[in-house]
Amino acid sequence: MKQAIQIHDLFISDGHDFKGRKGLGRLNHETLSVDSARCVAGKGIEGDRFFGYRDDFKGQITFISLEMIAGIEQELDIQIDDRRKFRRNVVTSGVDLNALVGKTFRIGQTCFSGTEQCRPCFWMDEAVSDGAFAAMETRGGLRCRILDSGTLNCGSFELEVLD
Repeated sequence: MKQAIQIHDLFISDGHDFKGRKGLGRLNHETLSVDSARCVAGKGIEGDRFFGYRDDFKGQITFISLEMIAGIEQELDIQIDDRRKFRRNVVTSGVDLNALVGKTFRIGQTCFSGTEQCRPCFWMDEAVSDGAFAAMETRGGLRCRILDSGTLNCGSFELEVLD
């Protein structure tokens, strides 16, 4: 099955702002907007905080959709001014990301395995807005393993579900 997908933003950060920080306050590692992201099979995105994090890590790359973001904005009656706040790597539109859990799919030359929905952390209330943690319960995005290396760019592409 093939469907159109738009990649709007690609983000990387070399450090964790929230992970392991409960009660300690947020760190402020810069989240960079990049023109392309080199995805390395079994490792993650070059330059990102989860690159080589651990063997077979299920969140080597993360996706969130504009449709999910719009649902969060509507529910919370807010306007998100900066999509980097979500701490996801790829911002898309046109594809139901939740439907890719348990699926193998390809965008360009890069192949992914959708491992699970991204569960929001309690920090989303601070990073995005009050209530974001609850609003993101089923709209947190998609975590994936990278199966075949390749480069992602912003633009229009075809997403092919392989199984």
